[in-house]
Amino acid sequence: MDRFELRSQDFSLDEDQLAVRAAFADFFAKECPPETVRGAEPRGFDADLWGRLLTLGVGSMSLPTTAGGDDATLVDLVLIAEELGRVLAPVPLISHVVATRMLERAGAPASLISAAARGDFLVTLAHAPVTGGARQLVPDAAVATHVVALLDDKLVLLSADGPGAHVSNQGCTPLAWWRPTDGHDRTVLAAGAKAGAIHTDAVAEWRLLTAAALVGMADAALRLGVEFAKTRRTLGVPIGSLQGISFPLVDIAVGVGGTRHLVWKAAWYAQHEPGSRPELPLMAFDAASRTATHGTSASAHVHGGLGFSVEADISLYFLRAKGWSLLGGSTSANLREIGSVIAGAA
Repeated sequence: MDRFELRSQDFSLDEDQLAVRAAFADFFAKECPPETVRGAEPRGFDADLWGRLLTLGVGSMSLPTTAGGDDATLVDLVLIAEELGRVLAPVPLISHVVATRMLERAGAPASLISAAARGDFLVTLAHAPVTGGARQLVPDAAVATHVVALLDDKLVLLSADGPGAHVSNQGCTPLAWWRPTDGHDRTVLAAGAKAGAIHTDAVAEWRLLTAAALVGMADAALRLGVEFAKTRRTLGVPIGSLQGISFPLVDIAVGVGGTRHLVWKAAWYAQHEPGSRPELPLMAFDAASRTATHGTSASAHVHGGLGFSVEADISLYFLRAKGWSLLGGSTSANLREIGSVIAGAA
């Protein structure tokens, strides 16, 4: 057996990856309490938190060293994204990092890549290819001044004087309508097959990192439910001793564990064997969306009437699980895309 073949089946974390996860878990736990999340509503952006996060080098760490980065892998990024989701951090980390990686792959000027990596401007990506002047809802476009889009078979960077108008949504994300003809400066980055490949890979990366964030969200919701079940009592016993409470919590734990491993697997293949398993990021996003929506809903039920009040922290997770999972498209559309990718690879 080839030594790399065995490694393909081992997706456990090494010491460096564990250190990355621990460092960002500590940062988010200290810098992003629930009060910060609530304070960023309804737009879902905390500029101070974003600035502190940039000082850790998240904007450049996943770029190659030749572009001023640290060669961090997709596995490293999903570990960071999971910790972001665990605290519902109101920062556009996923979109900005993925779009910055697009600039580097397309061979954009070094000064532009460096400016994006430093956070001199916020950049996001339009998920759907654009023909003509069709508009679409773009994640984080309510805080970003630059959008990378696949426009008429060309990968372009469009910049504006300011971000788009925020579209209210229950996930409290910086969502905005975006149209390529709305007075943007345009820079062509790539064309033809190269442009399409970069865009396809970027959308897959966005889904993968968002899947990791949804896993972190579901895991945090589980912990909130467990702590409540340990302290709340009925008939003289903790409610956690009742099967109607403990079994749903175990079900969440099983879902979180399985989905987390699927995300890690998808990240490993995307990093080390790109193109060999294109269905995995799609499957990870679909699985994480289901895990997060089910997990936060079940945990809210464990909290009883308190769980459905806006004062309860679990309500923050419940709403964002619903909202964040829809940013990558409807469930039915995702399932059709998964089927098409698998059928095309058969």
